[in-house]
Amino acid sequence: MENKKDEQMTLQTKFSKGDFVVLAEMNTPKGIDISDLVTNARHLKSRIDAVVIPDMDNGIMHMSALAGGAIIRQQGLAPMIHIYGRDRNRMAIQGDMLAAHVLGIHNLLVVQGEPIAQGDHQNAKPVDDLTELDLLVMVNSLLKGMDLAGFELKGKPEFFTGCQVQPIRDDGHLEEELIAAKAKVEAGAQYIMVPPVFDIDYYTQILNKFKSLNVPVIATVFMLKNVGMARYISINDPGSKLSETLISRIRKAKDRETECIRIAGEMIKALKKDAAGIKISASGWEDRLPAILDCAGL
Repeated sequence: MENKKDEQMTLQTKFSKGDFVVLAEMNTPKGIDISDLVTNARHLKSRIDAVVIPDMDNGIMHMSALAGGAIIRQQGLAPMIHIYGRDRNRMAIQGDMLAAHVLGIHNLLVVQGEPIAQGDHQNAKPVDDLTELDLLVMVNSLLKGMDLAGFELKGKPEFFTGCQVQPIRDDGHLEEELIAAKAKVEAGAQYIMVPPVFDIDYYTQILNKFKSLNVPVIATVFMLKNVGMARYISINDPGSKLSETLISRIRKAKDRETECIRIAGEMIKALKKDAAGIKISASGWEDRLPAILDCAGL
């Protein structure tokens, strides 16, 4: 396959120019039917800058992100894949990273990975050979043409690599995550992705904290699907600041799905002035992503 780095350069160039970068999250299938992934990706071509592909998200077995990234690349979009240490040791991860470069996947997001106990293969044994900081060091070593054992590579890969912030529980936890993000940036993270918060004013304060680290900060907009989901998030994730007012707005809407799409679009509009980019997560409703972009004026 021809070795290209257009997508990596596009994202880096857009960030360096101050352009607002739009990302859409899409999971790979639990199986081999890629038709939904391909269809949804094609509907977003020329409207977004990259597709973020989680790897075994929430501890659920799916097709690998590496395969998903190759599929997205075939549709003419830039893939960004998750990398983490839960399921693979350092040899396997390094091999996958070299494969990613050859497959035209140059955008990486280092994440923690959810506990196996929360997934669908609870008897699986976690590996956890490398931490998030270790993974960033690993990527930098590969970029320099060396593996983690100190052996020289035949050809250097090129990546644009970022890190992810954990969901913020409270102000004290925010400070902890800010310190952790600073260490990740020092280890080589080139951008930061922040989890969703539904109170725009509070979210702006969070974004400004991370912007002090002088790398692009990407906000996340999570599309609510219904009142039940909104209520669950408000109870189980108080740091999301999902208000009773917002829940009531969805409940009172004549068309609740359309209202949820409108809310996501409004959040994107509100965050454009404070974030370097946005990641939109529709959690299985990726066919609604074009409508969200319409509402956001993107």
